[in-house]
Amino acid sequence: MFIEVEQNPNSETSVFLRFKELGPAQRLRQVKSYERSSRGEWCDIVGWTDNEDRPECQAMVQPVEESGRGAAYVVYGGTWGLRLKPEEVRESWSLDSPNQWGEAYMLLTDAHDLRLEEST
Repeated sequence: MFIEVEQNPNSETSVFLRFKELGPAQRLRQVKSYERSSRGEWCDIVGWTDNEDRPECQAMVQPVEESGRGAAYVVYGGTWGLRLKPEEVRESWSLDSPNQWGEAYMLLTDAHDLRLEEST
């Protein structure tokens, strides 16, 4: 699998990465982020695109092989990466919100830091 995110208003980091897939991708609704707290906090997560009218898209997670770590979980979204906000923040997704932040992608080692979308 390949992940490519160019520098954009959501993510200052551009990346082009390749991973060996270890299983199927799944839809993701929340992730535990350690960005603002060493204890971690549950955050809502979406993919982010360059579509001005509806930039949100589905965030996904996929088990991959990662050199130096063994198995890991790569979290990815749209062409502009991922957007996160703490689960207690009840506001619309926006690049202008100080309560939200963007990431190009995330690489996690613990499945307990992931909350998948419910199957319907």
